[in-house]
Amino acid sequence: MVHAMDVVSRWSIPMIFAGVLLFGLYRRVDVYNVFLEGARDGIELSMTILPYVVAIFAALGIFRDSGAMRLVAHALGPVLHRVGVPAEVLPLMLIRPLSGSGALAITAELLRRHGPDSYVGRLASVLQGSTDTTFYILSVYFGSVGVRRIRSALTIGLLADLFGFALAIFFVHLLFGGP
Repeated sequence: MVHAMDVVSRWSIPMIFAGVLLFGLYRRVDVYNVFLEGARDGIELSMTILPYVVAIFAALGIFRDSGAMRLVAHALGPVLHRVGVPAEVLPLMLIRPLSGSGALAITAELLRRHGPDSYVGRLASVLQGSTDTTFYILSVYFGSVGVRRIRSALTIGLLADLFGFALAIFFVHLLFGGP
């Protein structure tokens, strides 16, 4: 069974690619020119969203390097400790809405330091998968289509992050016990 799943996972992308090519040939589509047009559009889109990506990474760097993240973590630490959130996980909760790669780096460090089977490791893993990069999504996707008023989307996104964090903490505590 494991071998069959390995074969399927290894060949699924090439088979989808071949299927798209065969379907395009069947429909008499100039597949190569359509591919080039899509690649050109992708490059143009990349140039459109690049300033937004640079802005979010600059803001994240300023937030982290200024010590603001440390101050927020220090202020929220005692409150979150009461609900079963170790202080080590708090930077992950602060960075996750801003940067997926930054949050992944924090998660990797927590897993390396505490181990994947520790409460901190399990909580960090579930937190990593329970939310998304709200500010990054809003700045890149909304910025690429010219949406300027994002207040409602930001509120809903941050509430979804809080809800995801709360459920992650609840279920890790329920399934694996507290710290």
